[in-house]
Amino acid sequence: MSTKLSLNRNQLKYLVIAAMLIDHIAWAFVPMDTVLGQVMHFIGRLTGPTMAYFIAEGYYYTRNFGKYALRLGIFAFLSWLPFVYFEFGTLPIVIEDGMLMGFYPAFGVLYTLFLGLMAIRLWDSKLNTAVKVFGIMGLCILSLFGDWAVFDVLWCLFFFCYRNNPKEQWIAYFWVALVCCLSVLGNDPWWSGLWMLGIFMVPFLIRHFYNGQSGSKHPFNKWFFYIFYPAHLLVLGVLRWVIL
Repeated sequence: MSTKLSLNRNQLKYLVIAAMLIDHIAWAFVPMDTVLGQVMHFIGRLTGPTMAYFIAEGYYYTRNFGKYALRLGIFAFLSWLPFVYFEFGTLPIVIEDGMLMGFYPAFGVLYTLFLGLMAIRLWDSKLNTAVKVFGIMGLCILSLFGDWAVFDVLWCLFFFCYRNNPKEQWIAYFWVALVCCLSVLGNDPWWSGLWMLGIFMVPFLIRHFYNGQSGSKHPFNKWFFYIFYPAHLLVLGVLRWVIL
C-alpha cells in the first residue's frame, strides 16, 4: 500500500498510545463540557478500536497463542490496581479491621482486549455455532467490568472474521461504532457527547496510513504497551488524587 504517510504496526501503536495518554489526561484534569476536553477525548477514541484491530492481527500472526494470551491476561490483571486507583482514588480491595469494606471489579482496556482475544479463539474453534454464539455473549457480559466494554470484544471478533473482506470488516465496525455513539445520547449539554465521533476516524487511520508491515522486531516494541498502560495509569492516579 502506497500512502503519503506510511506507518508500520509499531508506529501506529505508538500513535494511538499517545492518543490514549491524551485521553486519560483529559479524564483526570480537563472538564468534559469544555472544547479542550471534547477534542482530547475525540483523539482518545482512536485507541480502543485500533488496539482491537491489532489483537485480531496478533492472533492471525502469532506462532504461540498460549504465550500471547498469557501475556495479555497477566498484564490485564496487573492493570487492575492502577486502573481502579486512577478512576476512584482507592485500592481495588479495601480491608479495614479484618473486614472487607470495598471491592471494585473495574478493569482497564487490556482486560476487554483479552476477552476479545478469547472471543476470536472461540470463534476459530471447531465447536458448533450455537456454543460459539453463547460463549461470545458470555464474554461480552464479562466485559461489562472493563473499559470499552462489549465494543472492543465485538471489534476484535469482526476484525478477525472479516479479515479477508475489508468492505464487510468496516461495515461491521460501523454498526458497532454507531451503537457506541448512541450510548452517549442524552448528555447535557447536547454537544458534550460529540467526542465519541472520534471512533469514526479509525477506518480512515488504518486504511490510509497503515502499510501492513510490522516494523522492528525489537522486544521493546512488543513490551512497551503492556508496561506503559498500567504505569501511566498509576502515575496519573497519583497526580490526580495525591499531588494535585
